[in-house]
Amino acid sequence: MIMKILSAFFIFLLLLPACPVSPAAPDDVNSLILEVHPYLPATELIERFTPLALYLGEQTGRKVIVEISKDYLSHIDRIGKDQVDLAYMGPASYVKLVDNYHQKPLLARLEIDGQPFFQGIIITAVNSPIHDLSDLAGKRFAFGDPESTMSHLVPRFMLINAGVDIKKLTRRGFLSNHENVALGVLVGDFDAGAVKEEVFRHFQNRGLKSLQKTPPISEHLFVTKSTLPGTMIEKLRQALCNLKNEPNGRLIMESIKEDMTGMIPAQDHDYDNLREILRALDKEGIAP
Repeated sequence: MIMKILSAFFIFLLLLPACPVSPAAPDDVNSLILEVHPYLPATELIERFTPLALYLGEQTGRKVIVEISKDYLSHIDRIGKDQVDLAYMGPASYVKLVDNYHQKPLLARLEIDGQPFFQGIIITAVNSPIHDLSDLAGKRFAFGDPESTMSHLVPRFMLINAGVDIKKLTRRGFLSNHENVALGVLVGDFDAGAVKEEVFRHFQNRGLKSLQKTPPISEHLFVTKSTLPGTMIEKLRQALCNLKNEPNGRLIMESIKEDMTGMIPAQDHDYDNLREILRALDKEGIAP
């Protein structure tokens, strides 16, 4: 996977026209920080998002620097406090951002295979005797980050609906990211876990099977800080939404996500069904 990303990145560099502005130092006041939540290892995320940063730099005339948050909570806080210029966010993190701070300007949300929604999967080993969510009582379950949409919050809601209270698990673990969850199930440390669909497909042939898909949730999105000039916000929004029409657009999108096909404008109400799930969790004493 990483080799494919690197290949796409280097091809992109060869095709990219020369940027009219001089490279900025990381502390240059003219640079923009693009921060990404740590849903995968940091080195992989930097590789995935660097082509997009170069493209946005070309479109805006400002150097764009990719940074990876240390965890989901700090990601939300840094965006909420306008400490980064723009950010790539998971849906649950976005909902929490609005709840804890105020709404930030929305730039765009992803389209995957032409759809602006995504799903997670509760997984187990292919030879596991577990066939239904109700079978998970008394088993070991792996989550990703506590703030993750598809590796904790939505799957937790599904477990509750299936009658599997967290107290009925013999063991539960938070393993930071989706890949760690898949590996934890594969090596037998956990009986089941929750990952995004992309990660399930990547590891499926190594011995994973799907127990159940999550409800569809509005896709990941890009937001920006409130204090960024309106003209720059519009440049970023147009650049993201026009990416699929650019000569190098497909390479940039595939670097972020293999089946990404574009980006469309995002609205706050796109995340209302997730808000309902998070409210239900809150009533159960599970604060997202």
